[in-house]
Formats: sequence, C-alpha cells, structure tokens
Amino acid sequence: MSIGPAGRVARSAVRPACETSRNGSMRTFLRTDDGVSIDSVYDPASVVYDGSRPPSRDLVFVLAHGFTGDVDRPHVRRVVAALTDYAPVVSFSFRGHGRSAGRTTVGDREVLDLAAAVAWARALGHPRVVTVGFSMGGSVVLRHAALNAGTDAAADAVVSVSSPARWYYRGTAPMRRLHWLVTRPEGRLVGRYGFRTRIHHRDWDPVPLSPVEAVPRIAPTPLLIVHGDSDGYFPVDHPRMLADAAGEAAELWLEPGMGHAEHAADDPLLARIGVWAVSRAG
Repeated sequence: MSIGPAGRVARSAVRPACETSRNGSMRTFLRTDDGVSIDSVYDPASVVYDGSRPPSRDLVFVLAHGFTGDVDRPHVRRVVAALTDYAPVVSFSFRGHGRSAGRTTVGDREVLDLAAAVAWARALGHPRVVTVGFSMGGSVVLRHAALNAGTDAAADAVVSVSSPARWYYRGTAPMRRLHWLVTRPEGRLVGRYGFRTRIHHRDWDPVPLSPVEAVPRIAPTPLLIVHGDSDGYFPVDHPRMLADAAGEAAELWLEPGMGHAEHAADDPLLARIGVWAVSRAG
C-alpha cells in the first residue's frame, strides 16, 4: 500500500475556508505531506468541570480513531466529549474514512494524517500535545511517536488503546473477518458501502514498522498502553508484548471486562486517561 516510507512530517496545510461554531469548535480540511485532504475538527475544552481544577489550556489531545470510524461517528464524538473535560481536542477522519479523501492503508500512510493533525494542533497555540489512538489509531500513534522521536513534530505523551502488537494477526474471528474486508474485492465493496470506508487495494510495500518495533523508540516520551482483558480482536499477549518492548517508560493498564477500542472505553476510563495525560505531558 505504501508508495514510499511514511516517516517524519513537520508540515500541513489548511484550506482557507474554516467553519467555526458558536462554542468555538472549528472544522476544516488539512492537507497531508502526500497531498491527501483530511477532515478535521477542533473542540475547545469544556467550561464545565468538577471544581477541583480547570481544564488545561496549553494542552491539546489529538484523537486517532479506529478502523471504519470517523469524526462524525457517535462513539468517536463520545470520546471527544469526555476528553474536553481536561483539554481541547483535535479529531480527524483518517484517509478513506468519512469525508476525508483518499483510501485507507489500514495503518501505514495514516501516520501522515496524524502528523498533519498534530501540526494543526500546535499551530492553534497549544504547546503540549497528547496523541490518543484506538485500535488502528492506537498503532498509528505508536508509529508516529517512534518516527518523530526527538523532533518538534513529536507528541509530549502518547496513549494507545486496544492496539495490536504485530501485523497480519489472524488469531481471532473478528480479525479474520477484518482481513477478508481488507484483502478481498468483495470485502472492500462492503467496506465502501457498508462502513463508509474506502480501502486501498495494494499490499504494503515496504511493510511499515510494527507497533512492537516502534515502542522501544518512544522513550523518554510518556507512554500509556490500555487494553481490555475481554478484547475480542487482540488478546492480552498484544499489550503485554508492547509493554515489555517499551520497558520502564511505559505504563500498562489491563482493564477487567473491557472489550475493544472506543465502544468499550467507558466514561470512567476516559476520565482516568484524561487525568494521566494532564499529569504526564510536561
């Protein structure tokens, strides 16, 4: 699927037209380093909080959704709403998802989409960025952190939820169905018309850095790995493999009874992630 390694990116371009709502949220299209238009939304921090501390104004979350998600999906908006209790949130639709252009490469070129969103978040005046990714997005935030380590494009803290540790995993029924969706022409039709997700037909060439290869390169950036012990896609050997590879720089939360990604992340867990991010990101 790659037309060249997806690596370090330090720039993005914003279309002149930017929709701004009464509550201060903004919606625009970013252009990635390889020229793909990415639908992106900025939501300011909530003005309502628990009274113990106001939301952070210099911190911003950049949210990377899972495969077949987009910025308008209810489960993605719920995560955005929860995190705005702690800081503003930039969310976006990966290429091939929702209103974004292009076709998804299922985690490869998507690192360029995240890089454009991080650059926009900093251009909006936020000096501290925390990337938060779910499932496919979880693998993307890990690769983005590894590929940009030590540069101005790097995040200040990283949260990866329900990420795989290795590519081509087919050990569960949901992952076998996902591979059919991605690799078969009829599966890609289902993706386009059933899930609003346009999937690239080419194989990875070269194969991108895997999550377990990426995590040792992230330190000393704070890293939180979150995974449910009832995840139907990736069993608990995946987060344990990631945590072992990352070493002491990473924290691992194995959540009892939790399933997979955004749908399974309840409000108390999202609140704990918010608190962790505010305390770790500088």
